[in-house]
Amino acid sequence: MQAFGKYLLFLKNLVVRGESPKILFNRTMDEAILIGINSIFIVALVSTFIGAVSTVQVSYNMESAFIPRSTIGFIVREMIILELAPTITSIVLAGKVGSSIAGGLGTMQITEQVDALEVMGINSISYLVLPKILAALLVFPMLVILAMFLGLIGGYLAGTATGELTAQEYITGIRIDFIPYNITFALIKSVIFAFLISSISSFRGYFTSGGALEVGSASTAAVTNSVIAVLIADFVCAQLLL
Repeated sequence: MQAFGKYLLFLKNLVVRGESPKILFNRTMDEAILIGINSIFIVALVSTFIGAVSTVQVSYNMESAFIPRSTIGFIVREMIILELAPTITSIVLAGKVGSSIAGGLGTMQITEQVDALEVMGINSISYLVLPKILAALLVFPMLVILAMFLGLIGGYLAGTATGELTAQEYITGIRIDFIPYNITFALIKSVIFAFLISSISSFRGYFTSGGALEVGSASTAAVTNSVIAVLIADFVCAQLLL
């Protein structure tokens, strides 16, 4: 409970004595490149194979002659849009981005770079952390959209390459009873996950003390706590928004 209160105070300090809009914008764009561009490959790889595996496994469990093969495309679409793309992508990014944020801030803390900013009269939390959170809020939905698209492409390639269903059956399936709100729901989840991952990782990294061993521990704690927060938030969002 004490740690949660400290976390809330940490969030409050994000908007106290903030930097000028120009500096904030430039730093946010730099962080967006680090978070977004450097994560495209791993997101693309994971989402494509998730779509492919989902198609093969759904097909394996739907051998009945009374069920049209296009149903496979429908189920894969719902799985990817509602759950796999936003949640699995966020968990992957929690490992990659979260550990990077915590490690970077932890290293700055133990090398007294954060103290140097405070001595110069700069709010180190606002200067260092706020751009990371804003960049995550900007980039995560884009990566989730990419994951949705590539997940469906992966399912298409796997389904047609293995002969489980034809291209026309798969395309018909992903167009059946499409609900546009599902896309909105996934993007809402991605924004919430982005805030949780970036803020929790920053919190763990910012309050690191000691040496290199503590930086590693902070990175591990950041990933663990972020994944747990994402899973809890996933359940809450599904309960409230669906």
